[in-house]
Amino acid sequence: MKTFYFAKRKLQLAPAATILVALAICIPLSAQTITTFDAPGAGTGAFQGTYAFNIAPSGAIIGYTRDAGNVRHGFIRSQQGGFTIFDAPGAGTAAGQGTRAYSINPAGEITGFFFDSVTVAHGYVRSNQGVITAFDAPGAGTGPGQGTFPLSPLIINPSGAIAGYYTDSSDVAHGFLRETNGAIIAFDVPGAGTGPGEGTFSYAISETGAITGYYFDSADVSHGFLRDTTGVIITFDVPGSGTAPLQGTYGGGFTPSGTIMGNYFDADNLSHGFLMDTNGAFTTFDAPDAGHVPGVDDGTYPFGINANGAITGWYVDDADANHGFVRDKHGAIVEFDVPGAGAGVFVWSIAPSGAVTGYFWDANFVIHGFVREAAGK
Repeated sequence: MKTFYFAKRKLQLAPAATILVALAICIPLSAQTITTFDAPGAGTGAFQGTYAFNIAPSGAIIGYTRDAGNVRHGFIRSQQGGFTIFDAPGAGTAAGQGTRAYSINPAGEITGFFFDSVTVAHGYVRSNQGVITAFDAPGAGTGPGQGTFPLSPLIINPSGAIAGYYTDSSDVAHGFLRETNGAIIAFDVPGAGTGPGEGTFSYAISETGAITGYYFDSADVSHGFLRDTTGVIITFDVPGSGTAPLQGTYGGGFTPSGTIMGNYFDADNLSHGFLMDTNGAFTTFDAPDAGHVPGVDDGTYPFGINANGAITGWYVDDADANHGFVRDKHGAIVEFDVPGAGAGVFVWSIAPSGAVTGYFWDANFVIHGFVREAAGK
C-alpha cells in the first residue's frame, strides 16, 4: 500500500537543491527492539484495530482505535504499556464517527477531532487531567464531512497552541491557529484555490507558533507555505516538484532551529523527502530502497521529526510494499520492518530519545500499533 493523505508557486525560494546520497543501514529484525500492541476494544476485522500516531518525550503513545462497528475511540498507551481509552463528549457512535487523537505535547495535552452524530468534525483538546474541550473554527461548515480538523501528529506545540484547517460549506479548506487562550485565527495562503478540495492545509506548528503545511492552487497542484509568528506567509516549491494535479510540495514539520521538513511529488508521481533551512536552501533525500516505478506513488514519505533533527517515516518499494526508516541529523538512513507486518507499515512520529511509533496491517489487514526503541535502548 502507498500513502496516507490528510487532505493541493508563487514566491519560490530558489537556491539549488542538494541531493543527499544517504548511507543505508538495514537492521535485521533480531537486532531491533520492536513492541507491537493492540488497544482494548480494538476491532479485529479488515482495517479495524489500533492506529498509533504520536509519541511524547515521556514515551506515552497516542492514537485511536477502530472498533468492531468501525467507530473511533482515542487512546493513550503509557510507557509501561497501560491503556486509557477516551471519547470526546458529543462524539458520534455510528460507523465512521467517534474520536481521533493525533498529537500530544510534552505537557501531555492531546488534540485531534471527532465526528458527531451527523458526521460533522469538531476539534478538541484534552488536558493532562483528562478534561476535554471541544472547539470549532469560525466559518467551519456544518455538513457531513465538513468542520474543524487538527489533523497531524505535529499540530500542538509545547505551550498548547494548536494549528489545523477547517472546511467551509463549499468544501474549501482554510488554515487556523488556536491560541492558548482559546482564540482562533483563520488564514488563507495567497494563491490557494477556492474550489472544493482546494485551499490551505496546516500540518505543523513550531515551539514559537510558526505554522507550515501546504495549499492546493486552482489547478490542484500542491505548494508549501510558512506562516511566521507575525502572520506573514511565504510559499515555496522544492526544485523538481511536479506541476500536475496532486503533485508538488507538501510542508510537514519543524526543527527548533526553524528548518522545515516535508515531501514532494515529482512529474513521475514519485515522492521524495526534503529539508528547507531558514535561508531557503533545500536538501532532498530518498530511502535507498525506495521504489522508482513512475505513476504509482512509490518513494519516500517523511512524517515525523524530533528536536535533534532525526526524521522518521516510511518508503514504498518497487513491489508496492511499505517499510519504515529513520534518518539521523547527519543524513544516515536506517531501514526497518515490523515483525508480522504485511505490505503496510506507516511510521508517524519520533521522540527525542529516537523511539518511533506508527502502525501496520497484518496478513488479514487488521491494524496494530508498534513502538521501535532507539538503538541501544
